Amino acid sequence: MLDLLRTGLVALDQAFWDYVVSPIGAVLFFDLAFWDNGEADQIALPAVVVWLVAGAVFFTLRFQFINLRGFRHAVHCVQGRYTGPNEAGEISHFQALSAALSATVGLGNIAGVAVAVGAGGPGAIFWMVVAGLLGMSSKFAECTLGQKYRILDSGGRLMGGPMIYLRDGLREKGYPRLGIVLSVIFAVMCLGGSFGGGNMFQSNQSFAIVSAQVPWLAEQQELGAALFGFVLAILVGLVIVGGIRRIGEVAGVIVPAMCILYVAAGGLILLLNAAQIPEAISLIVGSAFSLKAGFGAFLGVLIQGFRRAAFSNEAGVGSAAIAHSAARTEEPVREGMVSLLEPFIDTVIVCTMTGLVIVVTGAWNNPEAGEQIAMTSYAFASVLPWYPIVLSITAVLFAFSTMISWSYYGEQCWVYLFGTRSVMAYKLIFLGFCWAGAVFNADSVIEFGDLMILGMGFPNILGVVLLSSSIRKELDRYMQKLRNGDFLRYS
Repeated sequence: MLDLLRTGLVALDQAFWDYVVSPIGAVLFFDLAFWDNGEADQIALPAVVVWLVAGAVFFTLRFQFINLRGFRHAVHCVQGRYTGPNEAGEISHFQALSAALSATVGLGNIAGVAVAVGAGGPGAIFWMVVAGLLGMSSKFAECTLGQKYRILDSGGRLMGGPMIYLRDGLREKGYPRLGIVLSVIFAVMCLGGSFGGGNMFQSNQSFAIVSAQVPWLAEQQELGAALFGFVLAILVGLVIVGGIRRIGEVAGVIVPAMCILYVAAGGLILLLNAAQIPEAISLIVGSAFSLKAGFGAFLGVLIQGFRRAAFSNEAGVGSAAIAHSAARTEEPVREGMVSLLEPFIDTVIVCTMTGLVIVVTGAWNNPEAGEQIAMTSYAFASVLPWYPIVLSITAVLFAFSTMISWSYYGEQCWVYLFGTRSVMAYKLIFLGFCWAGAVFNADSVIEFGDLMILGMGFPNILGVVLLSSSIRKELDRYMQKLRNGDFLRYS
């Protein structure tokens, strides 16, 4: 039966790739030719990544470096210092932050950094950090709007995110038709992302990691994958059936635990290699600005850093606004402040630590290290031989947390498009893709999901830019009240 399903899926997968994925990819990604030393260097310049970075720069300037000046207050908000016990919402600031982080702190932090370093060299790490710092402003903008325009759906639950603020916000600005078009495009893309990059990819990679440590699963082949996918789908189902409250509760436990576990191991490796850290930092910064190999090579390093950062923290994509719209607060800007911590934790801390470990251990230029997550595993194992086992556990937690959060993102977009009555159908489809990701590895569906996740940035950034004046007014009002001491402090 599995062989028959596999044969049918392979044929469907190829057709899907030829007629859907490739045309969409051609729109979102294009090549620019740069002439260097008399030769043409073809560099893949993702249009969507340029769009996301341009938006991040705009928001950073538009809101006067809110990513820096709002950082301390954001920490205070997460601690609950400004949250009253009776404010409207379903989850706390911390749970909203954890739920959004659980969707972004994932395999991209383990394998994605290795991809960037492998393709662009150590200098890509520097540009990942820059993109992460700029992305903090994008997260602030979109999550502020998510709170400002949140509504109650027909089931009496809070609902928010780009599909709502694009529709209602742009209608207020006098662009009702544009708002509807952008909101529908976003919702459709978010659904595709929830099935592919937010689900099948996570299931597929977590099975690959676990089977490498559990020989029985690898020996059983299809049966082992089917069992793993079934168990994973059951565990995911137990969480997502409870909605955002259950997701927030689980994420509030898993995210801190997995981050501490991963960062602690990385910190230990860096401590044991403390003497090499200054040289590694010098290599990273020097490689980031090096023109020794020509302008084309420099641009390639910059693009790799920005591209992997965009995949990692999803700043500007709009997904996090869906989770943050459910937080308990009466001040939209306050939740925007909380959200700007996500790219800092995801990219500036976790990705930087991964990159430093890869560089100080020499894994980045060791042919034996392999690629993607194998390079990261090799780097950790070179100092801590037992760590691949811990890394496999961490990776599964990363994948699991990503899946439960993306199930909620997709669910909210499903409700927006089809209503609440059919939401159980979405959850069953999602769990089906969860199982299929471990068993079939449908490359076109996974690639399609990645394209959809990044593609969400096109309608979202355009809408947030058009609504930026409203955000600025909210921000100025909020900061004035904060300076005047008008907000009650609860701790």
